[in-house]
Amino acid sequence: MKRFVGMSLTLAALVGVLVLLGAGFYWVAAGLGYACNGLAIWLGWNPPGTWSPFAFHVGITLGNLLTLMMVVLMISGSLLTVAERKWSALLQNRIGANRITVGGNPLGGIPYLLADALKMLTKERAAPDVRTRLLFELAPVLAFAPVFCLFAIVPVGPPIDLGAFFAGAAGAGRTVALQVASIDAGLLYLFAIASLSVYGTSLAGWASNNKLALLGGVRASSQMISYEVSMGLSLVGTMMAYRTLRLEEMVVAQGAPVLGGFPALGLLLQPIGFLVFFTSGFAETKRAPFDLPEGESEIVGYFIEYSGMKFGMMFLAEFLEIAVFAGVITAVFLGGWHPLVVDTGWLRAHVTPLWFGAIGAGAFLVKMIVLMWLQLVIRWLLPRFRYDQVQKLCWKILLPASLVNIFVTGAAILIDPSLQLLAWIGLATIIVIGLLVATTGRAAPAHDAGPAHGGHGAAAAAGH
Repeated sequence: MKRFVGMSLTLAALVGVLVLLGAGFYWVAAGLGYACNGLAIWLGWNPPGTWSPFAFHVGITLGNLLTLMMVVLMISGSLLTVAERKWSALLQNRIGANRITVGGNPLGGIPYLLADALKMLTKERAAPDVRTRLLFELAPVLAFAPVFCLFAIVPVGPPIDLGAFFAGAAGAGRTVALQVASIDAGLLYLFAIASLSVYGTSLAGWASNNKLALLGGVRASSQMISYEVSMGLSLVGTMMAYRTLRLEEMVVAQGAPVLGGFPALGLLLQPIGFLVFFTSGFAETKRAPFDLPEGESEIVGYFIEYSGMKFGMMFLAEFLEIAVFAGVITAVFLGGWHPLVVDTGWLRAHVTPLWFGAIGAGAFLVKMIVLMWLQLVIRWLLPRFRYDQVQKLCWKILLPASLVNIFVTGAAILIDPSLQLLAWIGLATIIVIGLLVATTGRAAPAHDAGPAHGGHGAAAAAGH
């Protein structure tokens, strides 16, 4: 009971910190936008007392780059390197990383961040003499940069009028949103940039001129290209349902009521799309059980010839993929910045615009953290798939399921454009999947039978 109370208080404090963090992000973006407008006036680009939309937009973008990209994304990816060690230790009932301490306190393994960074920056550089030099040096950048750029379209918080920050501001009526780039392409940008990361992994293996690295690169490229197909098709249903490619518009659309007031979440309207996208995205991140490109037990890995900071970039890119993947799922399937526990309309009417945005941003970050935790838990619960199982899952299960989902979604929208029918289909699908999971079990193999059945236990009891 004491542990439960302690965990509840810790989680409540974490939610409060995330809400305050969201409010801080808004202030940074609004402050830089206002400052850039003042700078434009001071430089003589605009007359005094006027408003420069371009300068304001540049300031907002700079603020979001500092807060969302450098704080939310980079710090999340860095902390995940420690979280994986500590959470895996909890799952396996061991202590985990605790050798580096501050005043005798391991501080949850956080000092390992500094130790890892110091090691990556100072480690002796070693590279094969027979490498293809240009491509070998370029591969870590191609693996890291696309993942970093993907988070730019993720809407972390709702738009807020600038007047909520600066009373009487000349730019009142203009909005501040926690999103680096709002582009019409939306999900097409996601698919295009995500597909570029395959070049980093394949070139890393090929340019190393090492047969084991090449094998890892071939495995990675074939796996990533295969699952890009099912991942793209899994989101077609959400595009059809919400009639947009913009992630921020999808988030707003998920606040609309269906089925008597329940929010039209992507998870409700597209449960099959969610499962296919989650599985395909998991394979794209190349993490267990899809970690064939880095089969340590076979000494296979597309970056086995990399050391120092080059290895660090490719290693960190995988953890950034976890954060980006969690952010995209939150925006497309889990309502984005909608708190869900309270009605968004009621909340907007009872709190100030700034706190409404801060609560929304906090809700988004909470959902992201839960999804990142789930990805790490799955990584430590499932064994590695065989190569044929990985390809069979994609081409024989996920791809047909996503195609059927597209046809069913299209038919439901044509029959009932209000999405009520699609919501009922989604609810029925969730119930069926839940029943299948609850009722499906696996019988113990015959050789695992106990002593009463003459199995392995009987042999052991007989002194085998």
